[in-house]
Amino acid sequence: MVERVLGIILPVFSVIVLGYFYARRVKPDMAWVNRINMDVLAPALIFTALANKDFDLAANDVLILGAIGVVAGSGLLAWPFARLLHEDPRTFVPPMMFNNCGNMGLPLAALAFGQAGLSAMVALFTVSNLLHFTVGVHIVNRHAAFWPIFRNPMVIATFVGFAFAILHPPMPDWLMLAIKLTGDAMIPLMLISLGARMATVTWGGWNLGVIGALVCPLTGIAMAALLSPMLRLDPMQSSLLILFGCLPPAVLNFMVAEQYNQEPAKVASIVLIGNIASIVFVPLGLGIALH
Repeated sequence: MVERVLGIILPVFSVIVLGYFYARRVKPDMAWVNRINMDVLAPALIFTALANKDFDLAANDVLILGAIGVVAGSGLLAWPFARLLHEDPRTFVPPMMFNNCGNMGLPLAALAFGQAGLSAMVALFTVSNLLHFTVGVHIVNRHAAFWPIFRNPMVIATFVGFAFAILHPPMPDWLMLAIKLTGDAMIPLMLISLGARMATVTWGGWNLGVIGALVCPLTGIAMAALLSPMLRLDPMQSSLLILFGCLPPAVLNFMVAEQYNQEPAKVASIVLIGNIASIVFVPLGLGIALH
């Protein structure tokens, strides 16, 4: 079991470390890389995963419902922690709700469960992103406009991908392969981007970061463990939901906090320390999932 867990997590963390040291040495401008990831590669991966013949929307609808429950439940559990710590819930709660299911969850699911696991995790990734761009942004800024989400390429790819999953319209094999090749580039590039981003954030407010690093995976695992039997998930779906729950805060939380000036330094600390702590919590969650 230990060898299997290490065989899954070591490739992922190795690429993250590569991105970290590359950014420390070269100090590249990652803005255009992140833009390509968000506007081109991620939509391609989302579409191919959802439109893939291996993805059964009807078989994964309860799993998607479970992911929504993990996100919402983690937020409800995190809210009293924010009050207890005398921190603004708009700063502390979103990073506890929205985890790194893109950068870290996708490669872990692919290595642990193959193409079927990757397709299911992509569905959870898209749902989490939809919630982040709507509910998450509204928590941070109640006056944020809702309609721009429908111009987001990942959101468009999500709706088109779900339409293909339901209707199964014909598509030339060469076109699907071209889109798949584009999407396959996202996972390694996102891992490198995650490492590079961790090289630029600061340790300010490290005490809040440590608390967040504990609260995020523990509430996620607790909600996943609670919901799995309630929703009667099969063993693979339960494993994926546990893996989803144990992931650290998403880097996107920092970007949203920075955009709306919601204590971005504190959010950066939560994200940085949370992703460092994932060295402990991801193997723990993966061990529970595989067991």
